[in-house]
Amino acid sequence: MNGLLMMIIAIVVLGGAYLIYGRYLAKTWGIDPKAKTPAYELEDGVDYVPADTNVVFGHQFASIAGAGPINGPIQAAIFGWVPVLLWVLVGGVFFGAVQDFVSMYASVKNKGRTIGYIIEEYIGKTGKKLFLLFCWLFCILVVAAFADVVAGTFNGFSTAADGSVSTIPANGSVATTSMIFIVEAVALGFLLRYGKLAKWLNTAIAIVMLIGAIVLGLYFPMYIEQST
Repeated sequence: MNGLLMMIIAIVVLGGAYLIYGRYLAKTWGIDPKAKTPAYELEDGVDYVPADTNVVFGHQFASIAGAGPINGPIQAAIFGWVPVLLWVLVGGVFFGAVQDFVSMYASVKNKGRTIGYIIEEYIGKTGKKLFLLFCWLFCILVVAAFADVVAGTFNGFSTAADGSVSTIPANGSVATTSMIFIVEAVALGFLLRYGKLAKWLNTAIAIVMLIGAIVLGLYFPMYIEQST
């Protein structure tokens, strides 16, 4: 199966799941689109701040995608494309999306509190402590795994069998682009917060900045060791 056909299947499955299964979940949970969220009810400019729909969507999209674009091709190379495609589609719809939907809805219904506080209210302090302990351990595992994957991607040197060391331009370019993009992300955050520009203009600026980061990365690769 070629990549184009897999992309078409993914668009159909994920789009259909959003329109059909997503509406079913919203109806089952009793979502009221007109209800005010805690960001509006308790707005204080610090912890409760209304956000643009596109900004919220962007955060959610990045959260559920996670390391998928990085690990997906690696897992496909090891296990084949079938299990990875099934996991992305079936797992994304019936596991990832539902988990995120339920977590966020429960938070919105409880003044924007985290799941830990919600567990304390309905289960007790012991349940909250156990859950937060699990989250802490899980975050350590996730951060370590992500750090290892990213460090491998940024590794700018390759050691041959005879001991000679050579540079890897592609990895060096990725490292430079990523470092620039981190700075750009902060700048875009300030632009969104204080710029008050039109959405299309924000998007255009973001795309130009991203392309600029890629170009600079290609011309100025950063060669660093994986351990660094």
